[in-house]
Amino acid sequence: MSTQPTALRSVLNPRYLESALTDQYDIGTWEECLFWLRGLNDTYRVRTSKGLYILRIYRTEITEADVQYELSLLSQLKNVLASAEHTDIGEYIEKKDHTGYTVLDVAEGKRMAVMFRYIEGTENNLENEESCYAFGQSAAELHKAMDQVTVELPRYELDLKFLIDEPLVRIIDYIGENNEAAAFLQTFARTLKERIVAVSNQVLDFGLCHGDMQGNNNAFQQEHQFIHYDFEWAANGWRAYDLAQVKARKRQSGEQKEALWKALMAGYRSVRRFSSEDEQAVDLFIIARRFWVMGLDVAFIESDMGALDYGSDWLDSFVEEFRDTGIIS
Repeated sequence: MSTQPTALRSVLNPRYLESALTDQYDIGTWEECLFWLRGLNDTYRVRTSKGLYILRIYRTEITEADVQYELSLLSQLKNVLASAEHTDIGEYIEKKDHTGYTVLDVAEGKRMAVMFRYIEGTENNLENEESCYAFGQSAAELHKAMDQVTVELPRYELDLKFLIDEPLVRIIDYIGENNEAAAFLQTFARTLKERIVAVSNQVLDFGLCHGDMQGNNNAFQQEHQFIHYDFEWAANGWRAYDLAQVKARKRQSGEQKEALWKALMAGYRSVRRFSSEDEQAVDLFIIARRFWVMGLDVAFIESDMGALDYGSDWLDSFVEEFRDTGIIS
């Protein structure tokens, strides 16, 4: 038990960030640092005499090793994709000392700060077959590039431990072993794992993934290229899991989803292979992603979200959603 006043997550004053970071970058004179977005990490928009930039302040759970991995990956991808037709990435801005991040000592501990290129362009909601075909080409081009990079740093994998086992522990710890939903969620998780193991025995495509390819991080378009960013969750995993996040996009109308998915698959397969077994596994990974999201909700209740909106209605909604999948008859 802590007897001293402590912070679990602070919002850093933009003026402090300007003072701490302005001399570290060769990006012109700072004119504005604006708190832009509160998400899993905090985002600030920085305006200087040379233009706009995005400053990300990672949450304390993100370590130096995590950021080193992400920036190493971005550096390599930028080189591999230099002449790519359909794909670019949102690269980071190197500091004057040729490093990529700053460690900030703040109220809750150490937080990493990284400056990124501001992405100009239009968000494409992937609402027609043409744009889905083009996005499929870009996603395949990104995976193809990821096959050509090697990051010699330790990293977790987007495996069943990450997607199901660890979220289950967090969920049961939060709702309690005696909650009437606990037994169902434990059985559901075990059965879902068995289903994925059964299909993954067919040698699904496994390699470096974006890890959060849900559209919002990938759907900015500059002319004929999609710009991929937010590689925080990048790690080795099933490519079907990466694409499952695109198929599950909420912004597409229900009656169009199948045609849009077929267009995306056609675009992807015009660049690299994606087997019928991989495609059949996508729907299982949509379910696994939702289970992971439920566990992610729990992870942020104490430090960010608060418990009010994560009570019985939240739990019942997920249980009903998981029952409707038919994983458990």
